Amino acid sequence: MEHPVVVGTDGSTPSLQAIDLAADEAARHGVPLRVVFASLWERYESVVPDIREDKRPPLEVLAETIAASGAERAGRRQPDLKVTGRVLADEPATALQEESHEAFAVVTGSRGRGGIASLLLGSVSLAVAARATCPVIVVHGDEKTWDDSSRPVVLGVSELAEGQAATEFAFREAAARHSPLLAVRAWRCPVYETQGHLGHGSVALHEEKAATVLTNVLHEPHRAHPGVEVRHRVAEGPAHHVLMGASAEAGLVVLGAPRRRGRAGLQLGRVTHALLHHATCPVAVVPERH
Repeated sequence: MEHPVVVGTDGSTPSLQAIDLAADEAARHGVPLRVVFASLWERYESVVPDIREDKRPPLEVLAETIAASGAERAGRRQPDLKVTGRVLADEPATALQEESHEAFAVVTGSRGRGGIASLLLGSVSLAVAARATCPVIVVHGDEKTWDDSSRPVVLGVSELAEGQAATEFAFREAAARHSPLLAVRAWRCPVYETQGHLGHGSVALHEEKAATVLTNVLHEPHRAHPGVEVRHRVAEGPAHHVLMGASAEAGLVVLGAPRRRGRAGLQLGRVTHALLHHATCPVAVVPERH
């Protein structure tokens, strides 16, 4: 059975953008799309007057309407796509995390109806990105940004053992989008070296090490995807600053997120947090199991 792209919706404008991107993503990879509305509406039914002829709880009817209209929107955008709608009586973040166990990817808007400002990432999106077991794409920017195949897929490269799943995902995305892949590695001189004035030789050494990491990480995946144009970039500076700059020219940024057994809480590092909150294009967070 093909794992679908799953997209969460609450009827808000960001979630409608997420449906559009998710429909394109599913069509691009030849998998079905599942539009999910999740809410614990049963908690509130007792305070909502039933004025409908339809005797089902009114919030349940609303949930089904939102899911159905989302599925209809996706079908209009991608007429050949197999689309289903699903209503789940659960907290949205919990529901999407459960859906992630059998999903190709989960897509969410950057914020939902409870969002305060465009620069703030919604709590649902953050929780899903931090705990899902499949790649999670959080939508930023607009269609002109993420539908332009000339814009590269940007891959933030850590060490070889830390980002294999993210690297493979980035290559698949670049191949499916017919876009170049821009692999970015940030580097910095340790403080004791800069204070010691070791000069250009030290800087060149760290830059060379960063370039070697890129070469080693990309070698095997590029052999598996020879049609993808690959560009390398090494840059001095904090990784979140370097990747934020690269995201301005990207159609998608891909980051690995280590999932370490026995650790509770949101397992997202500083770089991923920064990109999820402030990027101007969609950000894909790919779980890396350790």
